[in-house]
Amino acid sequence: MKTAVITGGTKGIGLGVVRMLVGRGYHVVASYAHDEAAADRVRQTFGTQVELVCANHSKREETYAFIDYIRRHVTSVDCIVCNAGMTVRKAFVDTTDEDWDAQMEVALNAHVILLRELFPLISRGGRILFTGSAMGIHPHATVLAYGVAKASVHALVKNLVKVFEEKEVTVNAVAPGFVETDWQKEKPEAIRQNICRKTAVHRFATIDETVDAFAFCLDNGFVNGSVIEVDGGYSYR
Repeated sequence: MKTAVITGGTKGIGLGVVRMLVGRGYHVVASYAHDEAAADRVRQTFGTQVELVCANHSKREETYAFIDYIRRHVTSVDCIVCNAGMTVRKAFVDTTDEDWDAQMEVALNAHVILLRELFPLISRGGRILFTGSAMGIHPHATVLAYGVAKASVHALVKNLVKVFEEKEVTVNAVAPGFVETDWQKEKPEAIRQNICRKTAVHRFATIDETVDAFAFCLDNGFVNGSVIEVDGGYSYR
């Protein structure tokens, strides 16, 4: 049985990717930051097919604890999905050093450490996938740090290609636009409608539509170093 590791695997896009991986026969080791209710739902749904580890990736010691768990319980890793991210919604001038550092730590630093430390376990011909963002391509109107962090993820993907060339491992990112996750559903309706007006298909993506792009990267061994935009034509006007 193949093994996949994913950060942030109990909600939203991460949970959709977990469901896809389990459907393809993977055993999945997933982290989650703090939501025990969401973690319990995943355990009830997938049973032993998914192992969950509580790890807040804004805290470096918890990232290393997650890595240590994987080393103790897994002999090889066929797929790593670097999905965890966070947003601190503040104006630029109100953003503290701690706010900035936390967003960079989760999106970028934690995943660099994860891939570096698990490098010996990653199987030849494996897959590394990142969750990027359209906000790493288009300027983010409200959270500058999030957009910069995701742009850094996109650059990391392209630079890691050479690192993993010797293992014949592909490295890609999926850059979603606005997806119908629980978090997005909580936005005021006026903001949601404004987003839809800026999107050529005039709606949010479903989680499954976004996960399809991750599945494509799993299946196609010639896609490498790519940032695949799944944004419905966002910011077309």
